Amino acid sequence: MKRTLLRYLLLLSCSGALASPDGLTRYVDPFIGTDGTGHVFPGATRPFGMVAPSPDNAGGGWDYTSGYQYKAPRILGFSNTHISGAGIPDLGDVLLQPASGRRWTAQTQDFSSRYRKASEQARPGYYAVTLRDHGVRVELTATQRVAVHRYTFAAGAAAQVLVDLQHGLHYGDQPRVTAATVQHDAAQGEVSGVVAVKGWTEREANFVLRFSQPIARVDTLPPRAGEKAPRLLLGFDLGPRRTLGARVALTSVGMVGARGSLVPDAGLPFDRVRADAQKEWQALLARATIQAPERTKRIYYSALYRVFMHPSDIADADGRVRGPTGQVIQAPGGRYYSTLSLWDTFRAVHPLFTLLVPERVDGIVQTMLLHQQAQGYLPLWTSWGRETHTMIGNPALPVIADAVAKGFKGFDQAQALQAMVTTSTQPRPNAPGWAQRDWSAYEQYGYLPLDRISNESVSQTQEYGIGDDAVARVARAQGEADIAARFAKRAQGYRKLWDASTQQMRGRDSAGDWRRPFDPLTPTSPLNNPGDYTEANAWQYTLTPALHDPQGLVDLMGGQAAFEAWLDRFFSVQAPGDNKHLGQEALIGQYAHGNEPSHHIAYLYAWTASPHKGHALVQRIARSFYSDRPHGITGNDDCGQMSAWYVLSTWGLYPVVPASGHYVLGVPLVASARLTLDGGKHLVVRRTGRAGHANGAAVARLNGRPVDPRALAHADLVAGGELRFEAAPRPR
Repeated sequence: MKRTLLRYLLLLSCSGALASPDGLTRYVDPFIGTDGTGHVFPGATRPFGMVAPSPDNAGGGWDYTSGYQYKAPRILGFSNTHISGAGIPDLGDVLLQPASGRRWTAQTQDFSSRYRKASEQARPGYYAVTLRDHGVRVELTATQRVAVHRYTFAAGAAAQVLVDLQHGLHYGDQPRVTAATVQHDAAQGEVSGVVAVKGWTEREANFVLRFSQPIARVDTLPPRAGEKAPRLLLGFDLGPRRTLGARVALTSVGMVGARGSLVPDAGLPFDRVRADAQKEWQALLARATIQAPERTKRIYYSALYRVFMHPSDIADADGRVRGPTGQVIQAPGGRYYSTLSLWDTFRAVHPLFTLLVPERVDGIVQTMLLHQQAQGYLPLWTSWGRETHTMIGNPALPVIADAVAKGFKGFDQAQALQAMVTTSTQPRPNAPGWAQRDWSAYEQYGYLPLDRISNESVSQTQEYGIGDDAVARVARAQGEADIAARFAKRAQGYRKLWDASTQQMRGRDSAGDWRRPFDPLTPTSPLNNPGDYTEANAWQYTLTPALHDPQGLVDLMGGQAAFEAWLDRFFSVQAPGDNKHLGQEALIGQYAHGNEPSHHIAYLYAWTASPHKGHALVQRIARSFYSDRPHGITGNDDCGQMSAWYVLSTWGLYPVVPASGHYVLGVPLVASARLTLDGGKHLVVRRTGRAGHANGAAVARLNGRPVDPRALAHADLVAGGELRFEAAPRPR
């Protein structure tokens, strides 16, 4: 009998009803990046969605920061909030695990199940798997704010569902749940409550869980040591039915918001929700289509999909959200974005948004300004609306400057400038000591002396310079000449860290002496500080000032020829070994594509006499470090940054200076691409001749006119037309 029932579930998993969807979504494989260090999850979500139901194999640890690893043999259950590609675990709220029959008791310790790998399916807005040990086919989809589950049981009559409110993707060793209030209404098939969590951040998850059938039995499992939230064992009498539905609404505000999220789609059947999710993803993917081989399409559209998973709009349907200090605020326009991995995403994700989802840009900037109003400084890295204080610099600043440079006006620009200045000059209210900024030392010396801060002095100085340049650009646009001059001068502090004798950016103390001993190949990070670099080494951070002043850096390093020779060495010098935890993944010489400080460097050949060298390297990076297999991302995807690099490179352009409103041109990875722009305009990107092999110096023409390959203006690009890359003979 058991074999027959499992055979039924396996047949269901392969049925026509679950076949691959049509359209561009068929090229998206959410499993890409789930094997190894990509740290993405395969579950269901909407573009920029609040919820993301997905399987969890574990609740913590480096390998399971998204909750899932492709090769893990067991599934603990299915939680409903996840972060894609981050290097720290968080969220994982309200875990559900179903089983056929009545196999669990209050004494059961292990609720996990083996699963049939061949039964796993994932497409945008949909995930499914067959739990081998529990006799259940699990299907997941989502609306913007509600996770939708459907369980098909091998055996009818009775079923059980574990509701584990203690579970979560945990950061740190302290107890995760600090308090919980939970109630249930068996007749309505409902469990609701609030769980207070202290992990990466301190937050509250308010939830309403509603089943499609009344709950027949409710057992509270004996708490384990330190547990503050209940684990409930629910029983259902299904009669002749084989299916049970569950919907989980979550909010940061309160139960009213969660219930309000359930109302709009309460009557929609699972398959309709799934179809609507697919349509939403199809429409978004269709904004940037390519002509390419099937494998390339799978890599490209999967990357484009991952770009639009975050940041997550966590506002309730009425626009209310709990802000960074715990207060409830009203989001203008009804949107409030979290999962802002800004140190990663300011480089390529946000510039890509200005091209493909311009309707989102003003809301993202408004979110940042609301964050500053509440907390006193602009965000760095937020989870569920709360500041994590993760990473360095002020990466919100170039995002705002980019929006200003590209003409976005759906926010108060004077307020934005004031927020940028305050963030760059004032202490951070209520921030822990390690998250403060030593502005006095920075202003006094023009750089951060290694004896005035604990760690990463070179990286922090350079990242401040990126922000300072952004402030100067916005001030200049508003006619604030004094502010512009002050911050433009500050942005040049990187020059004081250039050591001409070693040809590297090097830490120095308040007396002006260089750090000794000095090894430019040794990477530093929180794992082996003290050191002067952030998840990188001297080679990699020497080129960081190019993110705001590429020509100035070229001049500092001795001019065009010397700069080219330096880049040639950079891409050829070998390190004695690598360490994935220090950002040294996906290496070409000292180039480390697995971490963000290297992402712009191949494009810097545009400032040399040999831009074709950069074109060849971009081709090599794309070919070597991306694939259509589960291990197809080398290094954390970092909320879409790894993916955004690939998407933009596919089109043959990259925002080397993210705050400038300009793009640097390379050579497209495909023969043609078509972008649908704001206002219904289109941009067609074409590649002709041997430029596709990166053997020639490509000449780019926009609507027949040559363009500056170092500075293609956003305004010209979004006017639409044809961007053609024509091959020229390779320089000898």
